[in-house]
Amino acid sequence: MPALMKVCQNCNKYSLELKCPSCGSNTNAAHPPKYSKEDKYAIYRRKELYPQFF
Repeated sequence: MPALMKVCQNCNKYSLELKCPSCGSNTNAAHPPKYSKEDKYAIYRRKELYPQFF
């Protein structure tokens, strides 16, 4: 499986590591999640993002 690019939460630098080599902070995936029309968990994400509508 190929390594995916990650981005640092603090300094916004890109890396392949789990920890940023520059500042030591955690990194997150730089790519958006894969889209699916049959998304089972979309309602939960919407409730988290927009609680005023539920």
